[in-house]
Amino acid sequence: MFGRISHTWSLMGASWEILKQDKEMLIFPLISGICCLMVLASFAVPLVLTDSWTPPAKNAPVGDQVAYYAMLFAFYFCNYLVIVFFNSAVIACATIRLSGGDPTLGDGFRAAMSRLPLIIGWALVSATVGLILRLIEDRSEKVGALVAGLLGMAWSVVSFLAIPILVIEREGPLTALKRSTALLKKTWGQQLVGNFSFGMVFFLLSIPAYLVIGLGVFLGMSSGLWPVTIVCVVLSVIYLIVLALIESVLFAIFQAALYLYARDGEVPTGFQADLLIDSMGPK
Repeated sequence: MFGRISHTWSLMGASWEILKQDKEMLIFPLISGICCLMVLASFAVPLVLTDSWTPPAKNAPVGDQVAYYAMLFAFYFCNYLVIVFFNSAVIACATIRLSGGDPTLGDGFRAAMSRLPLIIGWALVSATVGLILRLIEDRSEKVGALVAGLLGMAWSVVSFLAIPILVIEREGPLTALKRSTALLKKTWGQQLVGNFSFGMVFFLLSIPAYLVIGLGVFLGMSSGLWPVTIVCVVLSVIYLIVLALIESVLFAIFQAALYLYARDGEVPTGFQADLLIDSMGPK
């Protein structure tokens, strides 16, 4: 585990050097997060008000089940559409920088807009996969959750380079998925083990924020220092938001670098060959 953390830290460091040259890329995940919250609210509020947010029972009328999962699919689609759109903008900017250019926010937005039909197609594919995994999970609580988790991991691997391919090569969703799988097998062989974990590292980095929140709550409850509690919570939330924005951009930069290496066999500027070679396991 410590080896993976060390390796991921090195990848993050290389991606961070790219981000430092184009800090404006943080705007993309910020807007994406705001839009995702708006999407969530637009679906959650009506569902809560109508008390139809819980999954229907297995013996529920077919119409109720169809309506629920149709609503869930629509939510997945809208959410993926927002996320993929802004991720595409980040990857476009990162690719320009890794290729020696100097990207702007306009470059990212133009790249995403020009590929909107492809992004919509990928959002439909992702929403379909997400719905299938949810159906599997809902049909059988324990076994379904395990199967859905394993299938979800497999999907994450085979689709890892799909968005960079969609953005850079302008390929359709299914072709991008096939190309992603082919490039991964070609470059890293069958052992796509995922020797990196941005989520794990950022979870460790988030621990201080939760400790500060805990300290603030303790001071409020034990000594009545509720103003201190509020300050601790606000600062911790801001820290976690900034951390999430940075994680999103660094991961997109890493995806772009990994794709360029898999496609061209040349190490992008700012990265080391051994970092990229070891990222997905030995060939």
